[in-house]
Parts: sequence; C-alpha cells; structure tokens
Amino acid sequence: MAKALPVSPLAPAGFPDLPAVAGVRFAAAAAGVKYEGRDDVMLAVLDPGTTVAGVFTQSKTRSAPVLDCEAKLGADRLRGDSREAAAFLVNAGNSNAFTGRAGDESVAALCRAVSAATNVPEARVFTASTGVIGERLPHDRIEAVMETLATGLDAYGLPSAARAIMTTDTFPKGAARKVEIDDQTVTIAGIAKGSGMIAPDMATLLVYLFTDARLSAEALQPLVADHNAKTFNAITVDSDTSTSDTLLVAATGATGIDATGHEAFATALFDVMFDLATQVVRDGEGASKLIRVRVTGAADNADARRAAMAVANSPLVKTAIAGEDANWGRIVMAIGKSGAAADRDRISIRFGEIVVAENGWAAQSYREEDGAAYMKRREIDIVVGLGVGDGTFTAYTCDLTHGYISINADYRS
Repeated sequence: MAKALPVSPLAPAGFPDLPAVAGVRFAAAAAGVKYEGRDDVMLAVLDPGTTVAGVFTQSKTRSAPVLDCEAKLGADRLRGDSREAAAFLVNAGNSNAFTGRAGDESVAALCRAVSAATNVPEARVFTASTGVIGERLPHDRIEAVMETLATGLDAYGLPSAARAIMTTDTFPKGAARKVEIDDQTVTIAGIAKGSGMIAPDMATLLVYLFTDARLSAEALQPLVADHNAKTFNAITVDSDTSTSDTLLVAATGATGIDATGHEAFATALFDVMFDLATQVVRDGEGASKLIRVRVTGAADNADARRAAMAVANSPLVKTAIAGEDANWGRIVMAIGKSGAAADRDRISIRFGEIVVAENGWAAQSYREEDGAAYMKRREIDIVVGLGVGDGTFTAYTCDLTHGYISINADYRS
C-alpha cells in the first residue's frame, strides 16, 4: 500500500460541496492497478447529446490514452456534435505511457469494456491514465470492476471520482459555480489531479469539467483553449511536462439552456478552471508556499509569459523562497536567462508592496529585513517590470523543498 503523504499546508479548508450536474453520473472502484485499499478508477457516463472539448499535452512521448482521445475529439468535430452518449474512464497508478503497441491494445480493451457495460459507443469513450511511465497497464484489473462501476453510477459521485484519480496528491481537488442565464440556472463542476510533473504545455495534469448547459463543439473548444492559456498553462511545480496531460470539458445540454456567447457562463467556467489550477499548485509536491509571479511592461504578452515562467521555474528562486531568503538577485538572473526583451536600467522588482529594485538598481527605500519578513508568508507575490512595453502575464508556482526530493526519490518504491 502506498505511503500516505501529509496534507499540503496550502490545502483548502476542505473539499467543496459539489452539486450534481444534470446529464452525468459518476462511479469509483478499487481495481488494484497499483494502490491497495483505495479506489483507483473512476467512470463518468454522459447523456446522449453531450458535447466534449479538450486540450492535451504536447509531449512527443504522450501516452496511448492521450493519442486516442485526440483522434476521437478530432473526428467528433469533423462530423459535428454527436447525439450519442459519452464516457470518461480514468485510472491512477499507471500512466500507460511509453508502452508501445501494448498501450494501444489496453486502450482498445478498456473502451470495449466500457461500451459493453454502459452502451456508450467505443468511439465516444475517452480514457486517461496517470502514474508510473513505462510499465504495461494491467487493464484486466480495470475490466474486472467495470460492472461494479456501471451499476454504481450516481449523479452525486463526483467527490469519489476526485479521490480515485489521485496519485501523489495530498488532497482531492474540486470546484463548482452556478450561473444565471436568461433567469435560469446553469451548473459547472469539475475535478483535477496533479501534484508533480507539472509544467504548462497545455493542460498540465488530468482535469474533468462538466456543465448542464448546451454549447456546440465549435463554441466550446475555443472557449476552453482560451481559458486554458491563463489557468492550467500558467502553472508550474517543477518544469516537467507530463506524458498524460488531459483536460476534458463536457456540456451535456440537459437543461436546454444555450450558453453560447454568454459572458457570465464564460466567466464562471474560467473561475472553475482557475480554482482547480491553483489547487494543483497548492498541492505541489513538498510545497510550503504559493508563489505568484506577475510580469508587466513586457514587449508583448508572450514575452511576459516567457519571463514569468523563467522566474517561476528557477530552482534557485524556488529554493531561496523555501528557505525564506529574500535573494532577489536570483530573480534578476531568471529574467536575464528568459530571453524576454528587457531594459536593464528600467527593470523593477517588488515583493508584494515592497519595492525591492527600481530603475535597474536596488531601491533606496528597500531594507533587507523587510524582504526577509515578507518571505515568511505562506503566499508570496513577486512583481517584475521589464520596462519595454505593455505585455503582462501571471504565473503560479510553489517553492522547492526537501519534501519534493523525498517524494520523487521514493515514487516507485
């Protein structure tokens, strides 16, 4: 049985009270893929007419489930919104990545098993796997609990599903919002898993979001991709991009409410995605501090992102913050290595409201003891001005502690 990790000190006070989303039911079961004594597989079955959109890892070694989902979503968009049901199947403990043809065979076998148990067409079964890379997935163990999953489907089963997909996560991650559209209520709820091997290259983990609103694939896909850029693509724990990153959003349309073009719906969906993304950072392996890196004054937004991620990914910056050392010279280093355009003599750095550097030099008002006191906080804001334009971007990360090393040194044991 996997060794339980202490809950992150940055964790929310508790798991949210997630509402049911009309048109989708959930189940979880213990298949023993890797873990003993806990659920490690979740199934979600979605009503006919559900629209599915998603984004995936850009890794060149992406997993068999990712490749299968990409192909199916592409086909879905080519033939328009499906009137058929859909299903998501996710397992923890084994990523089914770098497993060659055997990985494809496992995906096909699981899609057949889900279809047989739920009557969802195989072409509308989307699988995901998370865990150890390079080991063949014992899909027969998942097949063995398929009937249990199918008979246990429950509209209120999302919390159990959130726990079933955890690996090194120290807490389950969920978020929800309700929004009024034309005096009617639409619900959005989602779950995520992620703690390590987190770097932005699309979705950066496993994320599943559900709404009972109605949207076409043509409307939903660009909305998801746009929100992703400022949420899951704005976080990093350790700069390592997973082979299994998957984000799927399902719009069941069960309420009959068309949310296409509604700003309130778009905002609520963004809020759920942002909430889940920052929960992942709060659960970064070994994390003790949440860090926000905001870059302003860049040549453009892309350059701002380049600089922000260089600071957020820097081991020297992250270890200094872990040690509560206000070593702002490391931030200067990270800006310089990023490749982003910057005016050396106009660069500014702040810790929260504390002006650390301005006009390319240490601020006359800055006192080292103020910076040291600020670093004792649980949440750290670093604000950098590059002095060359109007581009902005905010990245979200955590510190790098001995805990990260311990977790990853023992990951397969």
